[in-house]
Amino acid sequence: MKISLEHLTKIYPNRTKGKPDVIAVNDFTFEIPDGKLVGLLGPSGCGKSTTLNLISGLEAPTSGRLFFGDDDVTNLPPERRGVGLVFQNYALYPHLTVLQNITFPLENLKGEEKLSKAEMKEKAYEAARLVQIENLMERKPSQMSGGQQQRVAIARALVKKPRVLLLDEPLSNLDARLRLQTREEIRKIQKETRITTVFVTHDQEEAMSICDEIVVMKDGIVQQISAPQTVYDDPVNLFVATFLGTPEINVFTGRVADEQLFIGDEAVLPRKGVADQPVYAAIRPEGFIPDGDGPFSMDLVRVEVLGRDTSVVSGHPDARNLSVRSIISSDTKVDPGQARIRFSLKPWKVYIFNRDTEERIYPQ
Repeated sequence: MKISLEHLTKIYPNRTKGKPDVIAVNDFTFEIPDGKLVGLLGPSGCGKSTTLNLISGLEAPTSGRLFFGDDDVTNLPPERRGVGLVFQNYALYPHLTVLQNITFPLENLKGEEKLSKAEMKEKAYEAARLVQIENLMERKPSQMSGGQQQRVAIARALVKKPRVLLLDEPLSNLDARLRLQTREEIRKIQKETRITTVFVTHDQEEAMSICDEIVVMKDGIVQQISAPQTVYDDPVNLFVATFLGTPEINVFTGRVADEQLFIGDEAVLPRKGVADQPVYAAIRPEGFIPDGDGPFSMDLVRVEVLGRDTSVVSGHPDARNLSVRSIISSDTKVDPGQARIRFSLKPWKVYIFNRDTEERIYPQ
C-alpha cells in the first residue's frame, strides 16, 4: 500500500501567553512506495512520532492531505484505516495470555469480517509463527522477557493483516544484543509480508541497517530523504552529517582559500571550484590515514585498540568537539607515545559546509 503525504502540517497551540505555537510537523510532502520499509529518523522533538500519529489517525493534521493508495484517509477514523501500530512500551494486557493478546483485535470485527474462535486462533498462531513465539501462547506478559513481549506486540499488529504497519521506537526498551536480534527479525518479517512499514527511531544505526529509505527530520522539517547509504555518503547539510555516523563525524572550523581547504594554518586538501570563504570542514572518522608526511597534524591524546579497529583520539584547537576520533585498521600501528600525529585525508570522506547556512558546498 503506497502512502502519500501532501503538505502535511501539525501545529499545537502554545498555552503560554505570548509564546508562538509549536509546529510539530512542517509542510511534509513524501511518498512511501508500496511494500517498502521507511524510517523516520531524528532527535527527540523533531516530529517523527507526530508524523506516525498522523498516518495512524491518532492525530488530525492542521493542514495537508494523507492518502493510502488512491484513498484519501485524512479524515478517516483510525479503526477504519487498516493500520497495525506497535508502541515503544508494548502496551500488552497483563491479565491476558499471549494468545488472548494477539486475538484481541479480531474480537471487535463485525459483519462479514466477524470470525469464529477457531478462525481467530488460527490467525493468531499464524502471526505468532512469523515472530517465533508460537510456543509461548499460554503465557502472560509478566512471564516473558522484554524481547518476547515486543514480539507479541508485533504479532498483535500483524494479525489483522494491516495495509500499513507503524512501529514507534519498538526497540528502545531492549538491551543492545536483543535490539540487534529484534531489528533483524523486523526486517525479515517485513520482507516476508511485504507490508508497507514506517519505522520511527532516534537511533541512526537502526535506521540505516533495516530501512529501504530514511527521512531525517529536525524541528518538524524534513532535512533529507534517500537510501541510508546515500544519506551517510552525501549529506545535504551539517545537521544530517553530524546526526548519522558512529563515532560522530569530526567538525572543524576552517576556510577555503585558493581552492585549498585550510584547517588552522595547514592546507589539508584541494577543493577545486570552491570560492574563498569561511567553512565548516567535517571529516568522517574513517577518513583519516596515518601518514608521517601527511598535510594535517593534531595532538595525540591516546590510542584505543578495539579489536578489529583502532581508535586514535586526538585534539585540535579548531575542532568543535574536545576529542577528534579517527578509526583505522588495527593492522596500522600508531606509536601512542608521540606527541603529534600526522594524517592524509580521504577526499570522499571530507565535506565542507557554509559557515552561515550550514548547507553543503558543492562541488567537492
